[in-house]
Amino acid sequence: MPTRRQLYAARQRRRANLIAAASTGGVLLALVLLVPLTPGWEAVQRAFFNGSVFARTFPGLLQAFLMDVAIFAWCAPLIAILGLVLAVARDLRSPALTPVRLFATMFIDIFRGLPVILVIYLIGFGVPGLGLPRPWNSPYIWGSLSLILVYAAYTAEVLRSGIDSIHESQRAAALSLGLSGGDTMRFVILPQAIRRVIPANMNLFIALQKDVALLSFIGPVEIFRQAGVYKSLLANFTPYVGAALIFLAITIPATRYADHLMNRERQARS
Repeated sequence: MPTRRQLYAARQRRRANLIAAASTGGVLLALVLLVPLTPGWEAVQRAFFNGSVFARTFPGLLQAFLMDVAIFAWCAPLIAILGLVLAVARDLRSPALTPVRLFATMFIDIFRGLPVILVIYLIGFGVPGLGLPRPWNSPYIWGSLSLILVYAAYTAEVLRSGIDSIHESQRAAALSLGLSGGDTMRFVILPQAIRRVIPANMNLFIALQKDVALLSFIGPVEIFRQAGVYKSLLANFTPYVGAALIFLAITIPATRYADHLMNRERQARS
């Protein structure tokens, strides 16, 4: 039997949901009614929302998007592994391992401080310029490496925040029970830290899926470059809208799932 407080809270939630739905519906209705009344709407509609162009190009965009998925699939696990290594290296406390800790810190500072597109240009054009034989001059390899380096730096900092969130008493208790420093990190600290930062890392991997499109600037024919090809052939921007819809079909469910994980973590702590 729900209590009076629970009934009141349920009524307040229903009222808030109704107000939110009404205000959102009002805004959408205004957009639907007012945007077509603008002077340039017909031209914009032909250039960006052309149904025949969309139907012709969408299958090709889906095919090109498979390259984005493939690049993401081989980058993501390497980013997770390198980010974990960097996070653990930054937490090393032995004086003899200070050079390792300093290297990890410099790596993270450098690649977090550079724009992704700049790293892609420097590595994607610079390394193949050394005259390496095939396949080592492939923009797919060096473009992927650029994403791995940048996102590993961000992932490492997220993981380090998870490591720092574990109370020092747990480390001390593990050491007092006879665990070595390495075993303490492996069996006590990391399992909790990784579980706490899963939602934050989910958001990073959502951003990674979008930033794969930046590799088009150094040659790989993925969805963004394919949309550009269609735009040039058909003199129409609708393929870009199609590419945007494909990205949204992936990123919106992933974002909602990340929110679900964050809410579940918040409820577990409360």
